[in-house]
Amino acid sequence: MAAARDLRATETADIGDVDAVELAKRHLIQPWPFAGSVGAEARALIGEGDGIYITDSTGKRLIDGPAGMWCVNVGHRREELAKVMYDQAMALSYNTPWYTMNAPSAELAKRIAGHAPGDLSHVFYTTGGSSAVETALRFMQFYNNVRGRPEKKLILSRGGAYHGSTYLSASLNGRPRDRDWMDGADELVIKLSSPDPFRRPHGMSFAAFTDFLVDQFRDTVARVGADKIGAFVGEPVQASGGVIVPPDGYLKRIREICRDNDILYVSDEVVTAFGRLGHVFASGDVFGIDPDMITFAKGVTSGYFPLGGVIISERLLEELRRSNHPDAMFGHGLTYTSHPVGCAVALKNLDLLEEGVLAHTQDVAPYFQAQLKTLEELPLVGEVRGLGLMGCVECVADRESKDPLQLDKDVGKRIDAHCHELGLLVRPLINMCVMSPPLIITREQIDDMVGILREGISRTMDDLRKEGVWRG
Repeated sequence: MAAARDLRATETADIGDVDAVELAKRHLIQPWPFAGSVGAEARALIGEGDGIYITDSTGKRLIDGPAGMWCVNVGHRREELAKVMYDQAMALSYNTPWYTMNAPSAELAKRIAGHAPGDLSHVFYTTGGSSAVETALRFMQFYNNVRGRPEKKLILSRGGAYHGSTYLSASLNGRPRDRDWMDGADELVIKLSSPDPFRRPHGMSFAAFTDFLVDQFRDTVARVGADKIGAFVGEPVQASGGVIVPPDGYLKRIREICRDNDILYVSDEVVTAFGRLGHVFASGDVFGIDPDMITFAKGVTSGYFPLGGVIISERLLEELRRSNHPDAMFGHGLTYTSHPVGCAVALKNLDLLEEGVLAHTQDVAPYFQAQLKTLEELPLVGEVRGLGLMGCVECVADRESKDPLQLDKDVGKRIDAHCHELGLLVRPLINMCVMSPPLIITREQIDDMVGILREGISRTMDDLRKEGVWRG
């Protein structure tokens, strides 16, 4: 035993001067690793952030194209948020949510409810997006149990969806490769088609494609039985699936089918909420729907502190309060539910959004979309799509057939590597490049970002031609 302690002490001393890259290779498990490198890899090391920029370990300044992970909405190094974090930690760093509460969480819940559509009026806080979706699904199960409908538990999701990494939330995912080696609650989930207009059948109009999606949804409910389906979970814009913007009217029609069949509509706004589309919530203000629940995370604190949550309809809570089971317990909670520091940061972040960031986003978003669209001039680019300050450049071998490149698993990484060298961090997704910069980005900075992305794609085309895998 003593020998083991001595060995660990010696090892610690030996690695004291080893840099972070070597420490990561020895001790850190990165998210979404491959078996061949798990626990033995290091990724790009970021040292600092300032505004829309980050600085890597070599001192290179990069535009933060993904805004961290769709989340650094008000930008890096905002002193207002850092100060609130410090002040709240010094006042109250933590309280147990099981039998105490704190003021910031109550005030934040009121302000969030004020921005939510319909009768969404109550907030349950979580630690992030995955736990927010997990909470919404567990609430659906509890709700139907209390109402005497234990068989009404199936969940409708879609191809291309991403809803999280916890067990139930990950079971909803519909992106390629997400579930290849992972288990899930497959018996609870029914997958529908992705609402991706770019991949609609050849020759089909947008209107016909919308009808196809709606008919598929309606037919699935009829085939399975509304008495068996508890919820539909959908992102207003499928973010990690490639910024899939649904056809006009699709979400409203799905909402009506859910309402007619007593299926809870859960709008997953982990990405689209808190400014990404120019509003605190996109469900009502952008898409004209009033869900039964909205999940959120990421931009609620601009990534400065882990926080997420679910906004729940007053109608659902009232039905529970009027049930014949007043002692039924929603046995769900997290150690960091309603964390005072996170809620305090979110309040200040919401101030910043309301005081100008939302208006700025609405002002520059059309320019952002128009400049990104110019990249369709490049022969490698099949489509540029997006909404608000989120966009995707999808690369294809052939515009007509829309076949992904032979090297589709590698193309996004190639573009990202070139862009990194040129001063831009990109979110590579197989054959796609996703952009979701901090909401404070200016027109001039958008020009810089798109210019670098154009050059990165052009260099990638040159590489592919030289290697003989693509002619263009």
